[in-house]
This record gives sequence, C-alpha cells and structure tokens, in this order.
Amino acid sequence: MASLYTGPLGSKKFINTLIMKTKHKILITASMLLVTTATIVSCSSSKDTYTNVTDVEEEFKIEKSGAQLWGEACNRCHLAPSPADYNDTDWSTISLHMRVRANLTEKEITKIESFLKSAN
Repeated sequence: MASLYTGPLGSKKFINTLIMKTKHKILITASMLLVTTATIVSCSSSKDTYTNVTDVEEEFKIEKSGAQLWGEACNRCHLAPSPADYNDTDWSTISLHMRVRANLTEKEITKIESFLKSAN
C-alpha cells in the first residue's frame, strides 16, 4: 500500500521529529507553569501569618521616665525650673496648670510630678 504523503512531509522521520518537538514544547511549557505556580504558592501567605503592626508597636514601645518627659515638655516653651525650686505642694499646683497648658496626658503629668517631688 502506498503512502498518501510524498516527499519530506510524508516521511516517518519528519513526522517523528515533529512529534518530538511538540512533546518537548509541551514539556517545557508544563515545567514553566509548574515552577510559576510553585513560586506563587510559596511566596503567598495566609491571613493567619500576618503580624499586626499595633502588636509590634506595643511590644517594643519604650516608656519615657518622668525626668525625660519633664525635660522635653517643660523646655518646649520655657526654661525648666530646678526640682528644688518648689516644694511638693507647689509642684502639685504647677502640675495641674501645666498639664492643661502643655497638653499632657494624665500618665505623663503623673510621671513628671513624681520625678519633681522625688528630686526636691
């Protein structure tokens, strides 16, 4: 029986080469898809693995001492008086006044007042 194809297109060697090239292209494409998929999956993360930024901030938050707050808050507007310049009662009154003027929190003014009273 004669082959329907004649010439180079009909030869078995050409058809086998064409099939091998096609298989090779399919194999390369599948490999690239596999590598791309593996990269995407490995680089992605689930919601459970995210670190909440506020948790980190709270963990590493450094509290300032009363002396640090006193130096920063009082020297913003005027020369800070020496802790020995006033007695405990005076510092309580000054603290109430300066809390409002300097826009300090209760925690900050308590630390500053404690420092001033301990240092006079």
